[in-house]
Amino acid sequence: MDQLRALRTFIAVAEQASFAKAARRLHQSPTTVSRTIAALEADLGIALLSRTTRSVRLTGEGESFLHRCRLGLAEIDGAFQNARGLAAAPSGILTITAPVLFGRLHILPVVTRLIRAYPDLDVRLLLLDRVVRLVEEGIDVAVRIAELPDSALHMRKVGEVRTVFSASPAYLAQRGEPERLDDLRHHEMIIVEDETGGTRAIDHDRLRAGHARCRLRVNTVQAGIDAAMAGLGIIRTLSYQVKEPLAANRLRPVLVDPGTPALPVSLLYQSHRKETPAIRAFTQMVIAAFRQSSF
Repeated sequence: MDQLRALRTFIAVAEQASFAKAARRLHQSPTTVSRTIAALEADLGIALLSRTTRSVRLTGEGESFLHRCRLGLAEIDGAFQNARGLAAAPSGILTITAPVLFGRLHILPVVTRLIRAYPDLDVRLLLLDRVVRLVEEGIDVAVRIAELPDSALHMRKVGEVRTVFSASPAYLAQRGEPERLDDLRHHEMIIVEDETGGTRAIDHDRLRAGHARCRLRVNTVQAGIDAAMAGLGIIRTLSYQVKEPLAANRLRPVLVDPGTPALPVSLLYQSHRKETPAIRAFTQMVIAAFRQSSF
């Protein structure tokens, strides 16, 4: 247990970038914290932290060691939590992340039922259109819409979505409906960019090869959908993102290709935590809800 205490002390110093702040967080004296780190470095034979009179920074070896410490302690904490709580009712705080629009449409209703069913459980729902690092950012469950590479994380597929092209009825009445991908060269496209300026939810290279004209670029899917409904062009999205405007006939699907591969919707979490009461309850509710839904 002394080694575990030393590792937790190191993580606290690294996260606070201060011996004094880490000491306050751990309810220890700065001298105790400093001695613990010095003993850990002596035991490892490497310098984990670079100290000056004004700052404490991780060395290169310290960065690598911090990452492995976080992973290892997460496994250990999860084992204790599982052993203590397998039969317990969900309680505490469950942190979930999901894409913004999908989360609002499909995850928030599940979270609402979850909170009502378990009065001792609180939920932190982060709707973000970026890839979130579970361990580093304190996430219990991530909803991902993508083909996922093999990793140490546990994945549970709960549904699938398809990519679709759509445009407003007014735009199609004026410009005609494309029958093949190459026909997009005669149309105006709306492109959704991610935070780095790259394209999201669209095969930009194929469109560029077809000389499609991108009249408008936006950085959120909803802005692109609004522009398409206003008649500014054709947009490619995931099926759930335009389900409501398609049902209301504010958009119409074009270039429908039933052979286009579907993208899986998955729950992603650390493998040792999949049986904790809160995650188990959330997963069961998602499966039950998605069984009755089409995206």
